[in-house]
Amino acid sequence: MTLREAQGPAEGEGVRLQKALANAGVASRRVAEQMIVEGRVRVNGRVVDELGSRIDPEKDLVDVDGTAVQFDQSKRYVMLNKPTGVVSSMKDDRGRPDLRRFTKDWDERLYNVGRLDAETSGLLVLTNDGELAHVLAHPSFGVTKVYIAKVDGKVTPQTIQRLLRGVELEDGPIAADKARLLSTSTGSVTGAEGAGSLVELTLHSGRNRIVRRMMAEVGHPVVELVRRQFGPLHLGTLPAGRARELTKVEQGALLTLARRDTGNEETPDE
Repeated sequence: MTLREAQGPAEGEGVRLQKALANAGVASRRVAEQMIVEGRVRVNGRVVDELGSRIDPEKDLVDVDGTAVQFDQSKRYVMLNKPTGVVSSMKDDRGRPDLRRFTKDWDERLYNVGRLDAETSGLLVLTNDGELAHVLAHPSFGVTKVYIAKVDGKVTPQTIQRLLRGVELEDGPIAADKARLLSTSTGSVTGAEGAGSLVELTLHSGRNRIVRRMMAEVGHPVVELVRRQFGPLHLGTLPAGRARELTKVEQGALLTLARRDTGNEETPDE
């Protein structure tokens, strides 16, 4: 398929596809040429396999092996391991610790994608890509998040099944996409007598404090909560209070997710 058939710029206009890919850091120009010839590159959803093809990097959507490519080098995508006690805002009108302290290494004005409540730690995405932030923040888009909850009490397999079947909350029913018990301990996680448990929950809902409310509903209030994954991104070994730019692979995976149809929108929150 030629780029003309893929509705790209007219012949002689735009940038050669292999050069654009190299400039974006996907691969060297020679390797990019090989990718094109092998039919691994799509422009606006259609395979382009001719080396003379040109694109408009500002308008055309390109992916390699199904992973989106970002040509705009001014865009920044940052992963933060938000510590507890920090609100998910770039400026808090009540004077509480906010996210500004974690963005000093970047000249660009970054914004958070969605929120984590102040007492929840873990993975938060910061970006100056407003379109991506708008899309990924909406739970109806189906971005899954994985949480590890330290809770009071001994969670049973029956409780896990209840979380999977769904519980009724004041704002409607909710079910975990996945749920599993990681461990139990004989001592209470709050230091009192009794038992404590670690539970992993996977959700795509963005309803306010949803994990805490679900666990409270099944009789196991949350003591500590951390978000370990957001869509294709994993927190890994990033220490609490540290931020880093996404790798090219992570950035591509996030952009691929963001280019899907958004569907309906809801107001997001943890």
